[in-house]
Amino acid sequence: MNQRWRQPDGMSRRHFLSHLAAATMAGPAAQLVGALEAQAAAGIRPPKRCIMLWMGGGPSHLDTWDLKPESEKNGGEFRPIETSVPGIQICEHLPTVARQMKHLSIVRSLNSREGNHDRGTYVMHTGYMPTPTIVHPSFGSICSYELGYKAGEDFPLPHFISINGPGEGAGFLGMAHAPFYVQNPTAPIANLRPPGGIEEFRLGRRLGMLGVLEDNFRLQNRGQAAADHKAVYQKTVKMMNSQYTQAFNLESEPPAVRDAYGRHSFGQGCLMARKLVEMGVTFVEVHLNGWDNHNDIFDTLRTGNLPQLDQGLGTLIEDLAVRGLLDTTLVVWMGEFGRTPRINQNAGRDHWPNGWSVVLGGAGLKGGRVVGATDRDGVEIVDRELHVPDLIATMAHAMGIDLSTQYTTPNGRPFKIVDGGQPIAELI
Repeated sequence: MNQRWRQPDGMSRRHFLSHLAAATMAGPAAQLVGALEAQAAAGIRPPKRCIMLWMGGGPSHLDTWDLKPESEKNGGEFRPIETSVPGIQICEHLPTVARQMKHLSIVRSLNSREGNHDRGTYVMHTGYMPTPTIVHPSFGSICSYELGYKAGEDFPLPHFISINGPGEGAGFLGMAHAPFYVQNPTAPIANLRPPGGIEEFRLGRRLGMLGVLEDNFRLQNRGQAAADHKAVYQKTVKMMNSQYTQAFNLESEPPAVRDAYGRHSFGQGCLMARKLVEMGVTFVEVHLNGWDNHNDIFDTLRTGNLPQLDQGLGTLIEDLAVRGLLDTTLVVWMGEFGRTPRINQNAGRDHWPNGWSVVLGGAGLKGGRVVGATDRDGVEIVDRELHVPDLIATMAHAMGIDLSTQYTTPNGRPFKIVDGGQPIAELI
């Protein structure tokens, strides 16, 4: 039987409605390699990729990228260290990242205006405030649509993959561009093995019958969701049978490489992200949660997230650079907001969207830069106040997405990828 009829174990409508991103474009690896070689020979720039490192909970910029050692009331316990760029200092617990600072730039003056977890997450992923009339697509979904789907390549993996967390959705772009969720990068991907005990010809007949039912249902004007659902099954079968799924297998990596990234889920997620973008996936988001540090922030970060962040981010940047991937891969570090300059009575910091830091590098952006500044105590922005649309515009520019791109929402309203933001000139 033709192998296209093989499918994962545990297939159900509910399962695939929650994993529609597995339905993105499909095709053999040889075609991708050949296409890239042909593009290079013709002088066409290689496609851009993006790895977003999402710090769920709201990371403390004052204890990572913008330390204030001279502030007696807000400085905190950590000391700054020098980096590979003279004049740029970051937290002492990020020595691996410090060595790669020449590839990265820090924006220290972001005002995201939203201090609620859910709303802040939405804003940072979409560039828009939540509204009851429309669900905006996340930047990852826009990349999937603009750089994956529109490229027309026959590619078997999703173009938006989220590791350790579900990621933000595709909004009106449709479920085909929603993130494919990898819950644990150190475990096998669920439902990618063929079912046991069922002969291939019987499985083929079942899928053939399902196809007839899906066609009849779709032809009854059931809307786009019905067509997407049929495509899910077809493309997921191709995905399961593709050698590209080896990108999810970290056992093929040398133990020393896995150790360098860190044997925790964040480090291994960063390694998987590198493998996926190297394979041709457009957008990968890796989550590191646990940043909502209202209590005991210094002990928590010292023994937990900072060592993991240092291993994962530092090794990822070095690995991408050594492999020649950093020039075409955008790496973004951010969360839903920063944390208060003032340390609270519980030795923690609270929510702070009014002036905090994000980090970017790769994909042609200038490294070794600091943009903007807050005052000595970290309370006020004193130089180059920037907003989320400016950040999204910078990311879109780096990815080669036309900022004038406009969509029409289901209710007939025009929608821009960026509403009013401008790329950060210091990084272009």
